Amino acid sequence: MQKKCVAMLLAGGQGTRLYALTTKLAKPAVSFGSKYRIIDFPLSNCANSGIDTVGVLTQYQPMLLNEYLGNGEPWNLDRSHGGLHVLPPYLAKSGGEWYKGTANAIYQNAAFLNAYKAENVLILSGDHIYKMDYSQMLEYHISKNADCTIAVIDVPIEEAPRFGIMSFDDDGRITDFAEKPKKPKSNHASMGIYIFRRDVLLDELSAEERNPDSSFDFGKDVIPSMIKGGRAMYAYKFTGYWKDVGTLRSLWEANMDILSGVLNLSDGFKIFSRNKAYPPSFMGSDARVENTVMTAGCEVYGDVKNCVLSEGVIIEEGAKVTDSVIMRDTVIGKNSVVSYSVIDEGVQIGAGCKIGGATDAQKDPTLIGRDKHIPDKSVIGAGEVIE
Repeated sequence: MQKKCVAMLLAGGQGTRLYALTTKLAKPAVSFGSKYRIIDFPLSNCANSGIDTVGVLTQYQPMLLNEYLGNGEPWNLDRSHGGLHVLPPYLAKSGGEWYKGTANAIYQNAAFLNAYKAENVLILSGDHIYKMDYSQMLEYHISKNADCTIAVIDVPIEEAPRFGIMSFDDDGRITDFAEKPKKPKSNHASMGIYIFRRDVLLDELSAEERNPDSSFDFGKDVIPSMIKGGRAMYAYKFTGYWKDVGTLRSLWEANMDILSGVLNLSDGFKIFSRNKAYPPSFMGSDARVENTVMTAGCEVYGDVKNCVLSEGVIIEEGAKVTDSVIMRDTVIGKNSVVSYSVIDEGVQIGAGCKIGGATDAQKDPTLIGRDKHIPDKSVIGAGEVIE
């Protein structure tokens, strides 16, 4: 049966700018908010957009990510025809190799696209936080008879050099594209969300494979080549919340956006996730909690302000935690002070510790990596990273 659109979710990146968070974990599997992981957002967008066939392309540290994805049931992707498929690099009769870039990753899975006879291919990144109805973008793509449609969001001009920047005419047709330009011509930034006609995509990827100078990247190679070749390329404007959480600071900021209401996770556009069974949250009689998000399994006996607490977090008596993101099953010991920090899953912070410092837009939060034990009375300064 032919599929109108199949999604390919690029989830194999190493995520080095998240430091200790991705030492043992693929970036899309990093915790976010009180009960989510980053990959929940593109998968939920697919579920809410009626896209029922998703290939997740994995490579770096995939074990925990694969376990989390399972059969795709939380995102309504457990289906007999279509559903969720994990697509790692594999060895074929003709050979095999690691994915050399985003474009090469898709090229190596051309058989998956052809098996579903996909008319269109939606390509997504696994490190962005946003809510988007892809079906509206698909309708726009089809109405324009486009070879490729790129989702675009306007960013402050001073931030434009961080993104792929495009120019387009009044009809939305893209006339120019530059990947991370030093002197951007506009502030129209690519969101890393593409819809291609399948036949066009495979033709372009095949040509890229024959190019000895290619870095096999959509932004650097494929998109500029298609514009130069006269392909029908269109921009789809998006005006909702979107954030690239590829850095520690941006991940912290996106969590804080939940507290400020800039990112609303409780509206009708549901984000689905796979969660363990935890008991209800509990607050001690002396606990004080202000402007904080928490979920099941949390126990708070100390003071918490401007924080995001994931499942199973325990804040012991006398502890003071501010402006921080505390991930699953972490314990903050008695009388410890934690500020402007990101604490990964399963961390044990002893009693009387001092972690972090004042919030500073020029400095990353303090970071403590997964399953680390911090002895009593330890001092870990602002911006330090504990692997």
